[in-house]
Amino acid sequence: MPNDLVQDGPAQPAVLRAGNFEARGFAIAGPLLISARRFGDARGVFAETYSRRDFAALGIPDEFVQDNQSVSVSIGTIRGLHFQTPPRGQGKLVRVLRGRILDVAVDLRRASPSFGRHVAAELSAENGLMLWVPVGFAHGFVTREPDTEVAYKVTDTYAPQNDAGIAWDDPALGIDWGVTAAEAILSDKDSRLPRLADLGPVF
Repeated sequence: MPNDLVQDGPAQPAVLRAGNFEARGFAIAGPLLISARRFGDARGVFAETYSRRDFAALGIPDEFVQDNQSVSVSIGTIRGLHFQTPPRGQGKLVRVLRGRILDVAVDLRRASPSFGRHVAAELSAENGLMLWVPVGFAHGFVTREPDTEVAYKVTDTYAPQNDAGIAWDDPALGIDWGVTAAEAILSDKDSRLPRLADLGPVF
């Protein structure tokens, strides 16, 4: 699991292993960067992408109740930064089926020493990495290749009354998305999200 794929806070040296999976923590407690062992032969590649038993051993005992998938046509498409408020918070396990993204998680836990800080990692179909984003974090990503397809498992179903987010370009977050405001492609909803300073206590 190359460290140069991890940005905005070096990965901690300890690596957890369970079954065909490895997980590495960040300087911010909670999120995990996960790799799955790949088995290749003349036909191609096979890999497990989730095991409830092994993920529990990695410190992720959460139950996933829904799978989501998105396709973003253009480079520079930003989806985020999203979260659901309690009691309908969502943990997310994110991976890329096609293309490449910079995946970002922002700590929104008020009691956390890393409140307002973020972790980021490049996920791609080629590297097969996954990011675990626990409840208490806002999540978003920017596409780095056209026709990028992202799949993620969530720990609660969509709840419109709990749907919330923060602005992707809030300077207080200090996220280097690799695109300018003029280049970024967002939904109308995401372009109107509040800054962190305007968000009351949530988690």
